Amino acid sequence: MDELELEFELAPQLITDTIALGDFPLCRLLLMNDSQYPWLILVPRRAGVTELYHLPANEQQQLMHEVSELSETLADLFQARKMNVATLGNMVPQLHVHVIARQESDPAWPGPVWGRVPAVPYTDEQLSQVRARLEVLLEGELAFEPHG
Repeated sequence: MDELELEFELAPQLITDTIALGDFPLCRLLLMNDSQYPWLILVPRRAGVTELYHLPANEQQQLMHEVSELSETLADLFQARKMNVATLGNMVPQLHVHVIARQESDPAWPGPVWGRVPAVPYTDEQLSQVRARLEVLLEGELAFEPHG
């Protein structure tokens, strides 16, 4: 583990808005606590990184690999009409990548999910179901957070 990973901390807003699911080799995997969309976030475990180009080339490639793996998994799992992948960082400067499986039936379609409708937090049962589905598909790819 290098120094940048040792100093890594999630931005407070990400802690507030998400549920930690586990770690890929580079990124922490978070679930946005809004049950209206299959919406996950990848955060490279590197302190002080706010832009993609701040990562060394090999970590940029690893991030893209993790984004692609997660996008394909979500598209298949949720029969997505379209995958939305974005790094904005205007509100939360810490580098993080949104990976959202979109459906024509979702409440924000075809617009962006940000600020369209109030979030609907996951119930314990819904969260357990999402975790179980992801654990089956990402087994061996992701070190999952323990859950009760």
